[in-house]
Amino acid sequence: MMKSYKYEVFTKGIEEQIRKGILKAKDRLPSVREIKERYNLSTSSVQSGFESLMIKGLIESHPRSGYFVAEMKECCISEMKTKLAPVVRDEVFMKNMMLTSKQASEATSFNNAVPGDLLIPQKLILRTMQEVIREKGASLLRYYPSNGLESLRKQIAQRMGIYGCTLNPEELIITDGALQALTVALSSATKAGDIVALDSPCVFSVLEVITNLGLKVIEVPANDHNGFDLKYFQKACAENNVRALVVTPNFHNPTGIMMSDETKKELLRIAETHQVCIIENDIYSDLYFEEERPSSIKSFDHKGLVMIYSSFSKTLAPGIRLGWLYAGSYYSKAERTKFVLGRTVSPIYQELVLRFLQENRYERHLRSFRKKLHQQAVQLLDVLREYFPQDSYFLQPQGGYSIWGQMPENMDMQKFYQYCEDHKVLFTPGDTFSLTDQYSHHFRIVFAERITPESIILLEKIGKKAHDLLI
Repeated sequence: MMKSYKYEVFTKGIEEQIRKGILKAKDRLPSVREIKERYNLSTSSVQSGFESLMIKGLIESHPRSGYFVAEMKECCISEMKTKLAPVVRDEVFMKNMMLTSKQASEATSFNNAVPGDLLIPQKLILRTMQEVIREKGASLLRYYPSNGLESLRKQIAQRMGIYGCTLNPEELIITDGALQALTVALSSATKAGDIVALDSPCVFSVLEVITNLGLKVIEVPANDHNGFDLKYFQKACAENNVRALVVTPNFHNPTGIMMSDETKKELLRIAETHQVCIIENDIYSDLYFEEERPSSIKSFDHKGLVMIYSSFSKTLAPGIRLGWLYAGSYYSKAERTKFVLGRTVSPIYQELVLRFLQENRYERHLRSFRKKLHQQAVQLLDVLREYFPQDSYFLQPQGGYSIWGQMPENMDMQKFYQYCEDHKVLFTPGDTFSLTDQYSHHFRIVFAERITPESIILLEKIGKKAHDLLI
């Protein structure tokens, strides 16, 4: 029987991690002192263990620095390595996630619907964050109320009230971004197997939330005539037990369309008739290009059927993970669901946004931000309409971040996207915006990054190439 040694209590683990590739060449190993205290071994036993690993050629000693994983020749590594089980990933999910978030460079990323670095008010955010840290100190390291800071909820309710949307701050919940708000809302109004309607095309992240909750989907066309196909929705509700509608009435992503007030009121009337909960996405409403902020569906709601949610990630910076949900009559269920998803939202983000709202910094930033977005939207549209094939169609956005484009039916889209990728120009293919294949000749162009002369030249080049790809 082979003799065992005390030091094997730690050397076996190190050896296994090296063989599996978890520990790599030049990685520092725990010190003799750490191993001694962790495993209750003597100094000599620990040193003997390290020596045994050195004899095997797995580690090496650096005088006055400690022990490190040794570099080995590739042939030796392949002979000794035992592979970890492969991580199973959903290929469709990974593909869609990359298509909506992958970045090439600032000049050529038209696929990521978040403000780019040059449009984010970096200095203002960091300066305000430093103020908050100095004033609040260690209190930022503690839990905040699970439904969010009371003063922040009041500020949000007060601000929405200015735009005609009356919200009770006691029925507001601060969330870790908009997707969490949507998840909470859907979980409060539906259960697995229920039917949910949504405007189509629809962003990939919303489709993922609905799919992961085990809900069935009816896609309602978001047309460019009035922003929503009311007859289609009416028919869907009459023939199915639709439990909720997820809708973006203002500057819909990806089309940029804004519903008229008449459409919003008629949509609400249909929902009331069939007792359908409306979950209203208000994320882009602050990014209007006209004179005033558009109304929300919630502002016309007198029966408590509408939940409304938003986020500051699209208007300040994507890393600020702070959103909110007005749950109204669904509040009791929503509060419990939110607690399960996370005890609290980052205190520093709550205090940061509160400071922005209290001191009017948010409004001042928005005025500048909207102006830049509008200028870039006009600039991009001019280029797209001038250089892309004549039968191409590009919707003019009324606000938000995105332009929805449609290429001619005789366009080879696979070759088009390949050419774009080869030249490091990223759009989001239309297929990611639906569970069907009806948008195979559409794509989204985001204008939230600063448009440069270089990016304009690339777009012209791609537009001209598109003419050659007509079949």
